[in-house]
Amino acid sequence: MYEIDFVEFPSGSATDSSRFFENAFGWKATPFGPTYADVQSGGAVSFGFQQDAAQQTAAPLVTIRTDDLEKARGSVEAAGGIVTTEPFSFPGGRRFHFREPGGAELAVWSPDA
Repeated sequence: MYEIDFVEFPSGSATDSSRFFENAFGWKATPFGPTYADVQSGGAVSFGFQQDAAQQTAAPLVTIRTDDLEKARGSVEAAGGIVTTEPFSFPGGRRFHFREPGGAELAVWSPDA
């Protein structure tokens, strides 16, 4: 199973960005430390704000959910994608980033068991 379920945006202030969406639309924001916030819109896709400049991507990062991270990595590489960030853990799961042949950077993540 593969489905887009998350988009991460670079932000100058994760707190201000998440507070905006709470106030404007009533969506629920959850901070994960001082430089990251997750926003649940109530729909199929949620999103986050990354304030840490060392972890930000240049453009919004579309994230694809899977049940098998290693299988997804193999599929990405077999199709010509290049892994740009090795798999790493974060609260709730693990993910890696990749660049598809046209140049866009995306990520694949798998929730903790």
